[in-house]
Amino acid sequence: MKIVILGAGQVGSSVAESLASEANDITVVDIDGARLRNLQDRVNVRTVSGSAAHPSVLAEANIEDCDLMIAVTQSDETNLVACKLAQQLFNVPTRIVRLRATDYLANEKVLGPDGFDVDLAICPEQVLTDYIVKLIEFPEALQVLEFAHGKVSLVAVRAFQGGPLVGHPLKDLKKDIPNVDARIAAIFRGDAPVLPDGDTVVQAGDEVFCLAASKDIRQVMHELRRMDKPVRRVMIAGGGNIGLRLARALERDYSIKVIEYDKRRCEILSTRLDRALVLQGDVTDEKLLEAENVSDMDLFVAVTNDDENNIMSCLLAKRMGARRVVSLINRRSYVDLLHAGEIDIAISPAQATIGTLLAHVRRGHITQVHSLRRGLAEALEAVVHGDRESSRCVGRRIEEIDLPKGAAIAAIVRGDEVVMAHHDTLVQAEDHVIVFVTDKKQLPKVEKLFEVSVGFV
Repeated sequence: MKIVILGAGQVGSSVAESLASEANDITVVDIDGARLRNLQDRVNVRTVSGSAAHPSVLAEANIEDCDLMIAVTQSDETNLVACKLAQQLFNVPTRIVRLRATDYLANEKVLGPDGFDVDLAICPEQVLTDYIVKLIEFPEALQVLEFAHGKVSLVAVRAFQGGPLVGHPLKDLKKDIPNVDARIAAIFRGDAPVLPDGDTVVQAGDEVFCLAASKDIRQVMHELRRMDKPVRRVMIAGGGNIGLRLARALERDYSIKVIEYDKRRCEILSTRLDRALVLQGDVTDEKLLEAENVSDMDLFVAVTNDDENNIMSCLLAKRMGARRVVSLINRRSYVDLLHAGEIDIAISPAQATIGTLLAHVRRGHITQVHSLRRGLAEALEAVVHGDRESSRCVGRRIEEIDLPKGAAIAAIVRGDEVVMAHHDTLVQAEDHVIVFVTDKKQLPKVEKLFEVSVGFV
């Protein structure tokens, strides 16, 4: 696939790295030449220096030949103008735009055919807010993802010494919870994936991905670690767009405190929040954290625009007694460095957002993509179409499907029924199939499995 990415920031670079590794033809446009050179040092992509809103720059990027344009510059206006130009001047088939301003997102006419003609608008702040809210609902989890409109949940947890399943083979899971159909989709031991089977023994410290119907997922998690107390008190460090969205999403059900350094921003926050307490101050001020009883907090979330402030405030909060700390970190190297350290969860905005983009890049009727393990693995939801003659999956048992090594079908959603996949499970037309891929080099082969042959209409 030929893809033009406008913007070489965190999201643009992450998307370029992810897609370039899958044999796509990638061109990246950015006004910052140094940023482009840095990207080229890491990834085999073509780059064009210039404004993404200029037709001549888009023409130089050969945008008229591309299958997909992804506009993720720092400017909403640049992204929108580029989208309209791509449609009107260059007839680009699919156009994805990142937008931050709610004014644009809330107005269908602005984004519709009579406006900027956007196929998909992504708001990273809302994606991150939803991501963090799920972590609050499941305080034991490292990652919480949903498939098939919420019918199935995939939850990553760190196996805890003393958990019922720790030290035992996975086949014992059915003995412990006989009334629940669940699947351990994958295990990561350190940075190495372990493709599980019934004899795989779970070790303390393993990162385990559990898949089950959403109504049963807590019971499955209980087999791997102790359940934490529900979250009631949350302190949010940073009152920017993400901090505001998060506070608004939580303030009705939780006790919320927001710390923001800028006085004018505090005034704006106080007018837009109904119940949350807004505090002006430095998120790394130990005296302020102590005065506001950070030790009583069930969760401390740092979402400022400064990675160092997020890291330091989380480390302080943890040392002072906050039960769980979550930090937003843009630099990828920082995320890897802090993984499984004093900070409970380090979230990369680019990795949290990339799944929404990838769902529109994947071939073969892929409807949903979630990036896992900081981009090392993916979980896909694909809809199976066709019949036995036109499809490689329909009418076949799982053991008959030619899945590449490093990929496994974990579950099937058929209407309202959730079926955990076993070797003899039969795939039917219109099933939603959830596939776990630990070797991303195999993604093109996985996509091909869910393509329908040309003869099928």
